[in-house]
Amino acid sequence: MIDEAATWQRLAALLPRDDALQVMDAGNIGEQEGGLSQLVSLLVRQQVVIEETTRAELAVLAEAWGLWPSPLGPGIVQCQGDGCDSLLRLVEHDGDAPMTGPTVGLAPELLLVPWIACTESGRLLTRAHTRGTWGDLSCLPEHYVILDPDRSTAIDLFPPDAGWDALSALRRLSDPAPEVR
Repeated sequence: MIDEAATWQRLAALLPRDDALQVMDAGNIGEQEGGLSQLVSLLVRQQVVIEETTRAELAVLAEAWGLWPSPLGPGIVQCQGDGCDSLLRLVEHDGDAPMTGPTVGLAPELLLVPWIACTESGRLLTRAHTRGTWGDLSCLPEHYVILDPDRSTAIDLFPPDAGWDALSALRRLSDPAPEVR
């Protein structure tokens, strides 16, 4: 389980002290949306270098507060990466259209949008949406789904309020198995 408060504090600590305090103060008074918007804006404006795993965590935090993919997605994608290998990678632009539920063993009304990839295992965390009456994808996901490396099977399914749990599971599934002696 990921401790969102600890993650919030760790992300704010990427900023200079005064900026970090402002971001933390916003969170402490219940203004998480404003604090998160300020955090992303400052990371981009100050060109703070972050790991790819941190970028993925920012996306999940934004999702938890209703700010992903809009309005914070573009800013999070603009955050300067460190260029190093990382366990997780935010999938910025997947050339494929959303996958349909039946292609991975799920309901036909679901459309799976790639979101966060595990670079070691090849597994993929997706956001499963339905198509709204207006013709576009629903604003909020119906589920989070982890797909196997070849993207043919859903190996884990999470409810719409479990983004952190899904990210934790993706990490857990990527840990190498202990050696048997």
